[in-house]
This record gives sequence, structure tokens and C-alpha cells, in this order.
Amino acid sequence: MPDSQPRPPDGATADTTALLLSGARLTDGRTVDVRLGGGRIEAVGTAGSLPAHTARVDLSGYLLLPAPAEPHGHGDTALTADGPGPVSYDGRDVQRRATEAALLQLGHGATALRSHVRIGDVQGLGPLEAVLRARRSLRGLTELTAVAVPRLLTGVAGADGLAMLRDAVKMGASVVGGCPDSDPDPTGYVQTVLEVAAEHGCPVDLHTHGDDPARLARLAAMTGGLRPGVAIGPCAGLARLPHERAARVADQLAAAGVTVVCLPQGGCGAVEHRGCAPVRLLRAAGVRVTAGGGALRDVSNPVGRGDPLESAYLLASRSGLRAVEAYDTVAAAARAAMGLPEVRVEAGFPAELLAVRGDRLPAVLSLAYSRIVIHRGRVVARTSAVREYCDSAVAVALELPRQGRS
Repeated sequence: MPDSQPRPPDGATADTTALLLSGARLTDGRTVDVRLGGGRIEAVGTAGSLPAHTARVDLSGYLLLPAPAEPHGHGDTALTADGPGPVSYDGRDVQRRATEAALLQLGHGATALRSHVRIGDVQGLGPLEAVLRARRSLRGLTELTAVAVPRLLTGVAGADGLAMLRDAVKMGASVVGGCPDSDPDPTGYVQTVLEVAAEHGCPVDLHTHGDDPARLARLAAMTGGLRPGVAIGPCAGLARLPHERAARVADQLAAAGVTVVCLPQGGCGAVEHRGCAPVRLLRAAGVRVTAGGGALRDVSNPVGRGDPLESAYLLASRSGLRAVEAYDTVAAAARAAMGLPEVRVEAGFPAELLAVRGDRLPAVLSLAYSRIVIHRGRVVARTSAVREYCDSAVAVALELPRQGRS
């Protein structure tokens, strides 16, 4: 929490929402003070230039970044991998898991989260109701958005799914989603999703493996120009297509303005569908690419940290992105895909920030343990890590190089 609570000057009124971040390092190498107030960045100045008439947090030794966001989570099934028996969809269990998953991701820096929630079948709208309760309980800590995901939308069997999808939007699901690959008529499924989204002015977020170029081409043609936007993911199958075919699909997605949400941590489906979309190919075509975590310790993926910086690290390590490009996929690009305001460490922008112990972005992505998370101008999470070595082990390690020189 803040390091000190100085009194305001005589005659001045304390701004209880104000916060001074002192001595922070920016990615361009500058060391600055940043004053926050009213949920926004009020001023950025050279270190020591801004008066500390507010609560203060010393960020010496920290790199200050726009906060990341999580564009693809599954709060209804998160943290169930170690549970006995089948997954419980009892409302209290779903709310607890969705809350714990969101707090885990918040602790790593994600101040906004988009959670895909399955509706229909025997669970009906119960899991969505529970995730929406979690959203209300997390207000002020993080922004949780629910995506309604029906299993079927076409034919006789899909009639109930369509009715439930409309009810889900009325309840508070602000994004219309789904898995067209699971419907007997994928094209009809997408068309229905787009119609419901257009009715309510909602964005669209579809889950597809992306291994059928013709299907992706139809999807791009159908969704082109839709506002407020369309995201698809994880599209790992694109990486298994011949380069020329994948490049043509990338061009079509770019022309349609579709965002691709890749999942570098392994996806959220069966093992044969895991992997990562061809990020460099998509970016070269002009596709906005963002990165999410996907499944978090559930039947699709028994492990997971819920850490956006891990996603960025994997894209830099495996896909050859520069550190700044990799971080963009979990920060600026993720926020844009989720319809959130842009964040920069400049006056006037939202105070959604992440301070990480370190001085350079590549090092931060490689080894980032200590973090301070700021949402709406307030510190909402803090993680501190201390590494210690056994004295005798250090002595032996230091002695070995000397012996080698003798």
C-alpha cells in the first residue's frame, strides 16, 4: 500500500483519490514521477519535479507500464483440474472460481478480463449468473466482462440456444460469443451470432481452431465491417496450413478488420488443437493480434499461471517478436480488442498501470516477480519476492572460478 500519507499544505483539501508514483522508469529510459487523480494520469514529470502532497509509492527500481488485459479466459471452469469428480456448476462454486481466477490474473497485472461462459445444456444460465455476481463483487478491483457462449444455434436443437443467448445478453453478458465449429451448420451459427450482436450492439468473440481456410474465409466475409468489432481465436490450426494458404486467410482477416486472439500458453481445447497462431504472418498481413491465457487449470489445461507477461514472454521466445511487440499483444492490442480506452503513461490517460521490478522490458518479461498493480488510479495488488542464497553455497560458487584460474 502507499508508503506514506503526507498532510496537505495549510488551507488545502486532501484529494483522497490522488497518488504519486515516484522514481519510475519508463520503457524509453526516462525516470519520472507520475501523479494520479480521479482515476487518470494527471501529470508526468522528471523525477523529483512533482510535489508529494498526496499519498506516495516509491517505484525506484521498477519499470512502469500500461496495465495488461486478459482477452480470453474461462471463469466458469477455471481452477477445477484438481477437483474430485465432475466439474460443479453450482452457482456458489462458479462464483468462487471466477472470483479467484480474476484475482489471480489481477495479481499479475491484468486490470480487465474477458471471460467466456458456456450457456445452455443442463446448466442453462446458471454459470453466467454466477460470473455476473463475481463481476459485481470485483467492482473497483478489476473489470470483468462476460461472453455468452451457446453450444448450438441452428436447427431444431438450436432454437433453445438462440432464446438463451438473447436472455444472456439481457442479463448482462456484454459480448456475444460461441464455437461455430461445434454446430452442424457453422455458417448458420455465425450468421445467428452476428444477428444477435447487431440487435444489441454487442461485440462478437468466436472460438475456432482455424484449420479450415474456406470456413475462415466465409467468417471474414460475413463479419467484415461489423461494429463494435469481431475477435476470433485461438486459430492455432492456421500455423499447420501451408504458408500460402495461411497468408491468404490472413489477408482476408485483415481486410475484414477481425482481431485474432492467440493463446501461446497452449490453448483451451483438446491436445490435438493446441499450439499458437502464426503471429508474425498475421501481423505482417495487418491483422491485429492479441494474446490471452485461455484455460486456467481445468480439464483442457491442468496448469496455468494466469499471467499476461508469460504470454508475452512466450511470443517473444517462440514467435520471434521483439519484447515491445510481445507486450503490445497483452496490453494495447488486448485493450483495443476488448473495446477499452487506450492507456499510455502520459497525462490524460486512464490510470491502469503495472509496475514491475526491473529496468528493461526484455528482462521484465524474462523474470518478473515483484509487481504493483494500479486500477483506476489506486493500488489494488502488490507482489513482493525476495531471493536468498545459502551463505555456504554462495561461498562455494564464488570459490570455483578462482580455482579454475590457479
